[in-house]
Amino acid sequence: MDTYLRPDEAAAAASARRPRKKRGPVRGAKRIRLKELPAFSRQLAALYRSGIPVVQSLAAAMDQTTDVNFKRVLAEIRRRVEGGATLSAALAHYPEVFGDLYVNMMEAAEASGQLAEVLARVAEHLEAQVKLRNKVRSALMYPIMVTVVCFLITTGILIFIVPVFEEIYLDWDADLPGPTQFLVALSNLVRNQALWVIAFLIAFGVGLRYYVRTDAGGMVWDRLRLRFPIFGDLITKVSMARFASTFAQLIRAGVPILQAMDITAHSLQNRSLAVTVRKARDAVERGEPMSETLSADARYPRMLVHMLSAGERSGTVDEMFDNIAALYEDEVANTLAGLTSLIEPLLIVFLGVVVGGIVVCLFLPIFKMHEIIAI
Repeated sequence: MDTYLRPDEAAAAASARRPRKKRGPVRGAKRIRLKELPAFSRQLAALYRSGIPVVQSLAAAMDQTTDVNFKRVLAEIRRRVEGGATLSAALAHYPEVFGDLYVNMMEAAEASGQLAEVLARVAEHLEAQVKLRNKVRSALMYPIMVTVVCFLITTGILIFIVPVFEEIYLDWDADLPGPTQFLVALSNLVRNQALWVIAFLIAFGVGLRYYVRTDAGGMVWDRLRLRFPIFGDLITKVSMARFASTFAQLIRAGVPILQAMDITAHSLQNRSLAVTVRKARDAVERGEPMSETLSADARYPRMLVHMLSAGERSGTVDEMFDNIAALYEDEVANTLAGLTSLIEPLLIVFLGVVVGGIVVCLFLPIFKMHEIIAI
């Protein structure tokens, strides 16, 4: 059944979207969002544009996907649509897979009769988000791997190499230089108290993760992330690109501006920046321009504020946000390119300082042998 929301059906549709039975989480939901949704959206748009009803389009999409978990989700969505539910109402039963942005855009598309067009825009938006995410991950993979290798090398030296030198120096029966004493003490700590050290690190990591997941801890962490050297600027640009792209897609799909701002704030992965968007939402509800609230937060770039202000005056907010998203996606790409070329020599220096410092501490007694060994 191919059904659309009419204005007088909005309240009923909102109620229908709420699951009435408790349902367990979808396995592999994150992978589905990243890998399956863009292709699914494009397939559904192409099928629907060809005149194939939603139920048959969903069945065809089910045949195309190889993800077992996603196939089950699509089968349940198809069953609900066959039972008379709208597509957006069926999708809303799986918020882990289809978030607020997806569901609300589908609802607006059903109301306007532009399902195929909106599905195509959703696919473009999701593909752009995945591409941006992959760029950031690829750029960060190298420093993470170098840091891990440095940690393993350092641990190996402390466990296997330092004890050999310690035995040699014990035969000298003399006081060792301070750096060497510190290195030997650290080696003994790692070797003799390894289980306690590992337990402490695990407990610290779990505690930190739990704290970050709380509202207060998450706010502190998100504020701190924006102040990181080099990476803070990258996080800000990625957030601005996501903010602009998400809001533009929602407005173009016909989602009311206040609702669009709520969804955009929720989609931002930095809760500290999302607070400002919610304040801007309240300002818009009072009849004030969004750009005024954003301009009061120094973390929102002046370029974004000026472009948004121009869009508000000309009535082309969605087009201006598209331009802002493109601008900051290019900024992210340029920042990542510069970061890659900058971070490689920095990591080499870091690795050299750590390993070289350990080696110097080990051989320092030999360098000062004439001072340590009494003749």
